[in-house]
Amino acid sequence: MPRSNVPVLVAATVVTVATLGWTMQEDPDPPSRAGGPAPTVASVPSASSHADVSPTPTPSAQAPSPSPLVSPTSPYGEVPAVGNGQLEIVPGSVAAPGTGPVKTVRVESEGGLGIDGMAIADEVMTTLNEPRSWGAGGRMTFARTDGDADIRLVLASPDTSAALCSAHDTGGRLSCAMGNTAIITLYRWVYGSEGYGTDIGGYRQYVVNHEVGHVLGHGHVGCPAAGQLAPVMVQQTKGLQGCAPNPWPYPDGIG
Repeated sequence: MPRSNVPVLVAATVVTVATLGWTMQEDPDPPSRAGGPAPTVASVPSASSHADVSPTPTPSAQAPSPSPLVSPTSPYGEVPAVGNGQLEIVPGSVAAPGTGPVKTVRVESEGGLGIDGMAIADEVMTTLNEPRSWGAGGRMTFARTDGDADIRLVLASPDTSAALCSAHDTGGRLSCAMGNTAIITLYRWVYGSEGYGTDIGGYRQYVVNHEVGHVLGHGHVGCPAAGQLAPVMVQQTKGLQGCAPNPWPYPDGIG
């Protein structure tokens, strides 16, 4: 797929996203945003895309009430519908700590949301290099870069994430993967999901591993049996299907 010609300002580590053209809504999550053309956003390939979304959204696909799920230590408060429309690349690089083939990861976050990009990058890389993640048993290891990368991971506001996930009707409440890019909505990063309850950290580990799993070529699966740990490629955001929540591809560290 051709990539857009939106410039990447390397010196400023900012990927410019075209003006979204949406105003802040009083309803933080309207079901659709009609009445204007879809915004043009930063280049995200449309091939091999995945999202935790059904063709026809059902009530189970809707996020729970945010009140009991918001992290008490969250710096974000109520999640705004949109930031400033610019994806800021977290600067610097960190070598891969493990053995096996190296996958490079570039972490980006939308500006204007009060996000600490470095803290997000640390959390993402800690998750990916955890012994129960995709590199279990030396399968692979992950290095962070601010240049060209095998995997882009983007954390963005509901509106911007919905635009970046334009091949899917995410409503800004569901994350997706598009080509080599894992796109996580800030809504979920702050509020988690019903199945994870107040375990916001566990949900974040899940959504990073799930969307990066898509980038690595893994598709959705179902719950194998009631009471078992949910495989990480179950759409756990939408429901656990009788399984127990699990954020790890290889929960025993071996697989």
